Amino acid sequence: MSTFSLTWIVAGLTVTGVVLRPFAWPEAVWALAGATLLVVVGSLAPSTALEAVGRGTDVYLFLIGMMLLSEIARRERLFDWLAAFATSHARGSPRRLFVLIYGCGILVTAFLSNDATAVVLTPAVYAACKAAKVRDPMPYLLICAFIANAASFVLPISNPANLVLFGNGTMPSLLHWLSLFALPSVVAILVTFAALWWTQRKALTEDTVSTTVEVVSLTRQARLAGLALCVTAVLLVAVS
Repeated sequence: MSTFSLTWIVAGLTVTGVVLRPFAWPEAVWALAGATLLVVVGSLAPSTALEAVGRGTDVYLFLIGMMLLSEIARRERLFDWLAAFATSHARGSPRRLFVLIYGCGILVTAFLSNDATAVVLTPAVYAACKAAKVRDPMPYLLICAFIANAASFVLPISNPANLVLFGNGTMPSLLHWLSLFALPSVVAILVTFAALWWTQRKALTEDTVSTTVEVVSLTRQARLAGLALCVTAVLLVAVS
């Protein structure tokens, strides 16, 4: 069997493991096993593998830093407050709630990365919908899933994959980045909104949202976490 065929087989098995997660093992286990197997079968030289790992330092540090900040914010219930704020300001309207959560998803994705939207904002939105006695939270959860992709090219920091794509020192300046991706990002966000609105129109018409929603109070620690996230986002945009 050729090296090319082995590479595709290993890649296919790795993706299958990541998606299906046999034995309930984390996705990282299957990704690491696939990479190791590529070295074992000779599809990838050990030196090339180590070089590839070394080139990802910026991505690792970015992800670690942003996810640590996001986790602190989650523990201090900052994202719960954000979701509850949107729910309380919906004033009983599912459509208004849809728009508000969509806006929150754009902001979180653009300035904190799409991982923060998928991993941290989604549970907060679900909890807020439950508190607002929303019968079908699916339209709002779909927002978190899709806006995490649609807004992932708004800024260089919106998606860690952007750092991988331009990881060889070709990262455009912020103005150049915006000239390349601002219009496509706006189109992607608007098209995604229209598609979600159309496919979920029945639920948005028939559902109900409670008008008496308890807004999560912001503690001093939560305010500090929010300030840290804002300052970090500003600095990341500035150094772009």
